[in-house]
Amino acid sequence: MIEQVLRTPLCDLTGVRHPVVQTGMGWVAGPSLVSATARAGGLGVLASATMTLPQLADAVREVKERTDNPFGVNLRADASDAEERVDLLIREQVRVASFALAPSQRLIGKLKDAGIVVIPSIGARRHAEKVAAWGADAVLVQGGEGGGHTGAVATTLLLPQVVDAVDIPVIAAGGFFDGRGLAAALCYGAAGVAMGTRFLLTSDSRVPREVQQSYLDASVSDTVVTSRVDGMPHRMLRTGLTEAAESRSLLRRLPDALRQAVAFKSMTGMSWRQLVTDGLAMRRSQKLPLSRVLLAANTPMLIKSALVDGRPDAGVLPAGQVVGMIDELPSCEELIARIVTEAASTLSGLSST
Repeated sequence: MIEQVLRTPLCDLTGVRHPVVQTGMGWVAGPSLVSATARAGGLGVLASATMTLPQLADAVREVKERTDNPFGVNLRADASDAEERVDLLIREQVRVASFALAPSQRLIGKLKDAGIVVIPSIGARRHAEKVAAWGADAVLVQGGEGGGHTGAVATTLLLPQVVDAVDIPVIAAGGFFDGRGLAAALCYGAAGVAMGTRFLLTSDSRVPREVQQSYLDASVSDTVVTSRVDGMPHRMLRTGLTEAAESRSLLRRLPDALRQAVAFKSMTGMSWRQLVTDGLAMRRSQKLPLSRVLLAANTPMLIKSALVDGRPDAGVLPAGQVVGMIDELPSCEELIARIVTEAASTLSGLSST
């Protein structure tokens, strides 16, 4: 009954049972979390930006060993090896390719020709119109409440703009954590919701428990949007590092950023040429000065310090404002079952009034 009430174009497009997406969070959305989401009937999305190509291949195969249900992989469209990653998804017959930045029309066509669903993430109506015209199958719309890199327009304003502008399924992100939010998004015309912080705070997440507790202790006012860490607007929990970044000049932050970028190069095995190529691509796509590109290259290691190494004061804790509404760590199965049950009940209640 619930699946009938909540069956949306997103379910038909991707083959999932429930219109709930777990976003591709770097260092967080690995095989364990993705497969747990998929088994629970949602769309789990692997985060590939912090993986080498061989690591991504291993992660994809691990998810396929854990579940037969559909899942996705999030790609960086401006990565120097984006073409090779697309070829990997095609070889492994991954169901969904999501993108943090708009992929080229050619890449969209290549993926679609292989039967892969293409879902770019966007933060403005004009971007949704562009990728829809290029053939994207759906778009994920993140409002300003969302964690990580985000825009300034609230989900409640951005979502209806995009729903009215395109004829493809729209997935709503930014501020969602329960069944009431899913019901509200569907009433706006969305085909489902995507959540990052809510899935980070599950028992299936590999984020250290003491770091998860930092999130659970936060209120809705304990996040900050700053460009001082990596040169682009980024919502995160307030920590000693964010306070220091706010008070230090760009010149004083660059040496630390360079050291972290070198560490990321060493850890991933990237060549200097590949690192520079990716940086220049980021500069073009984001229209950033070189100093800001260097700060952006610093970000993966800052997030790793907090979310993998368990050192919140030495790193960055991406978080949506919704963090202040979360106080427990359910499994993905418990979370998704609760969300869809509450959403179906909410919608049924509206239709009976």
